[in-house]
Amino acid sequence: MSQRKRVYLDHAATSWPKSDAVIEAMNHYVQSCGAAAGRGAYHAAAEADGIVSVVRRDIAALIGAADAGSISLHSNGTAALNAGIHGLLREGDHVVVTAAEHNSVLRPLQHLSEHQRIELTILPVDGDGVADAEQILAEIRTTTKLVALTHASNVTGAIQPIEVVARRMQDSSGFLLVDAAQTFGIREVDVRVGIDLLAAPGHKASAGPLGTAFLYVSPVLHDELLPLFQGGTGSRSESLEMPKGMPEKLEAGNLNVHALAGWAAALRDLRVETVSHRERTCGELAEILHRSLADLPHVRIFGKPGPLPIASVVIDDLDPGDAAAILDAEFGVETRAGWHCAALIHGYLGSSPQGTLRISAGHTTTKEEVTAAVEAVAKVARTIHHQ
Repeated sequence: MSQRKRVYLDHAATSWPKSDAVIEAMNHYVQSCGAAAGRGAYHAAAEADGIVSVVRRDIAALIGAADAGSISLHSNGTAALNAGIHGLLREGDHVVVTAAEHNSVLRPLQHLSEHQRIELTILPVDGDGVADAEQILAEIRTTTKLVALTHASNVTGAIQPIEVVARRMQDSSGFLLVDAAQTFGIREVDVRVGIDLLAAPGHKASAGPLGTAFLYVSPVLHDELLPLFQGGTGSRSESLEMPKGMPEKLEAGNLNVHALAGWAAALRDLRVETVSHRERTCGELAEILHRSLADLPHVRIFGKPGPLPIASVVIDDLDPGDAAAILDAEFGVETRAGWHCAALIHGYLGSSPQGTLRISAGHTTTKEEVTAAVEAVAKVARTIHHQ
């Protein structure tokens, strides 16, 4: 049976295909190593330790972190963000967040707010999904413990003003958490601008496998951050207390070493094919995607063209879910429809209550694939409106 041709355009959810190097590294670990990290002194266990060390080192280098020990590893981006949010916040703290955030940030904060542990201020975004830096800064008060800001919207690709907010927060007592889920791997993000917590999964733009993520914790927070989970770490096993130091304090339980082996290979590729090169490639795709979609009749596009190849659209008189199903069934174009785990931004974009059809490319996407997707959207729109 021949495999159907796929035009994969859901890179904002996860990158695909994974490189041969990623797959080979995972296979090698499973077939030839298989040991747990931090749980033994024999040769295979040392190999597993080496994989974990390489991942920490390469992430630290990519984000400008001075110490690889500031990088804790997690099962996904949501777990990493929760580790930072729940680990830092205490009863009575004030948090500032924007409507551009992913539910991985909004839901834990809403949970803490509903249980009267924190006071939460949620700020609006403009019609393109961009937050106002001055408005964020104006909301910071003496009790503000955290400002949480996504680097880029997963709905529109809009870049948020993290550098401005980070620089201006230097004189405040609050800390800045940045969600780099959409940007880590294709756009530079440097914690030295004043980022205290930075989280990202490994399976999106950095092209690793699912089941990987990191949380960077600034040295000033190493002692303050409390572990969200408690359990075995492979160190200080004689004690009933979690280790006090980073990163062990945040890494109870076994790490997903076979996935980390794949991520290590992806990060090696990333060092060779630089972030700036990927950013240029994705910027070109973004321009083609937005310009072409904006010219189509009966197709509304949300947000402005930016550096990330993400476009959210609605075809007039067609539910986004139905549009996605037609694109998949008739053209092999794979997209995502709905709210994209972003509960608040659609009210500002004007895409409520149906959400959007999101088309998202990656650094491996070709211009021909983007063109094919746009042509497919055009055909669907023409069919619906009998043109």
